[in-house]
Amino acid sequence: MPVSSRIGARAALTMFALALAACLAVYVAMSAPGAWFPAAGVKALTARDFALARGTGALDHDALVISAVDATGVALLTANTDFRSVDYPVIAWIGSNFPVRADVRFLWRTDYAPGKLNSVQVAVAAGRLAPVNMSQNPDWVGRIIGVALIVRGPLAEPVLVDRVAIKPGGVVGQLGDRVREWMTFERWSGTSINTVTGGADVQELPLPALLVVALLLAAGLWYALARRRHAAAALPLVLAVLFLTAWVVLDLQWTWNLARQVVETRTLFGGKDSRERHLADGDGPLYSFVEKARAMMPATPVRVFVVSDAAYFRGRAAYHLYPHNVWYDPFANAVPVPSSLHAGDYVMVYQRRGMQYNPAEKKLRIEGSEPIPAEAVLVEPYGALFRIM
Repeated sequence: MPVSSRIGARAALTMFALALAACLAVYVAMSAPGAWFPAAGVKALTARDFALARGTGALDHDALVISAVDATGVALLTANTDFRSVDYPVIAWIGSNFPVRADVRFLWRTDYAPGKLNSVQVAVAAGRLAPVNMSQNPDWVGRIIGVALIVRGPLAEPVLVDRVAIKPGGVVGQLGDRVREWMTFERWSGTSINTVTGGADVQELPLPALLVVALLLAAGLWYALARRRHAAAALPLVLAVLFLTAWVVLDLQWTWNLARQVVETRTLFGGKDSRERHLADGDGPLYSFVEKARAMMPATPVRVFVVSDAAYFRGRAAYHLYPHNVWYDPFANAVPVPSSLHAGDYVMVYQRRGMQYNPAEKKLRIEGSEPIPAEAVLVEPYGALFRIM
C-alpha cells in the first residue's frame, strides 16, 4: 500500500472517531430531558411495590405476572410515590410480553390536582414498553403522589412487569441509557437465525444507524479535505476502511453477546439429558404438559388436533407430539371443524380461549359450535386434552 494511501486511511479513521463522538454529543445535548446535569438520582419501584387493582396476576420471583384482564378487558397496577416531577422527567416501565396492539397507558396523580387522573400513551415495541419523556407534559407538575399502568385488550400470553425506573434524565443518564441498550444481553429466540436486534429490543438510538451517520460524515469530510490537496484518488480505499471499521464495531458487539449466550446455554443445559434440557428450555411448561398428555394417549399413532392462541405453542406442541398424526394451523389461529372430528380423535388445547367443556354432560363446545361428546383426559391450569367419543 502506498504511503499516501496509508496516511489517508489513518486520517479517515481519525475523522470517523471524531464524527462518532460529535454525533453522540449532538444527540445527547439535543435529546437529554430535564437539566443537563441533574442532582437527583434514579428511583425504582419493584414488582413488590405494585398493587394489581384490576385483572388477574401474581408475583413470580421478582416480576408481577398479569395472566388475564378483568371482565371489562382491563388490567391495572398501581403504586404510591412521592417525588418532585421537575426532578424526574423520564418514566421507564420494565417488562415483557406486551401485545403489540394493546392499549397501554401510564397514569399518575399529583398533589397539585389530586382529584385529576392524568395519562399518556406508552409505545409497545417487540413486547416491551418504550420510556416516556414527561418533560414537556403540562400535567407533569408538583409532586407525583401515585403512578399506575393500565393495559387494555386481550392477553394472548401473560404479561410480565419487573419494575418502573424513575429517571432524572441529563446528558450522563441519556448517554448511559443508550450504551446499556447497545450492550443489553440479547438472548437467542425463535427469530435469532434470521434477525439480530443488537442489544435491547427497544432502542431510541440503534447503534447501526449511529455508525452509518458517522461513516458518511467522516467520508464526506475526508473527501472535502483530500480534494483540496488533490489526493482524492484514495477514496475507494478510505470507504472500504471506514466500512470495515463500522462492521468490526458491530461484530464486537455481536461477539460479546454470543460469549454471554454461550455461558448461559452451558449453565442452563450443561450435564443434562434430553428430557431435562427440554424442561429447562423456554417451552418447558409446554413440554411437561405434552409429556403428561402423551402418557394418557395410545402408544400407536392417533389423530391429534392442537389449538392455541400462540402460533409458537401450536408448532412446538405438534413437534413434541410426533409421531402421532398431528393437525395444527401454523399461520391462523384456527380450530378444527366439529364435523371433521371422529371418535378416538384427541383435541389438545393450550392457552386457547373460546373452548368450553361441560364435565357433567361430557360435552366440548368449540368456539360456539354445537357441543360434541368428549372426555377430559387431562386438565391443567393452562391446557387440557380431550378424547372425542
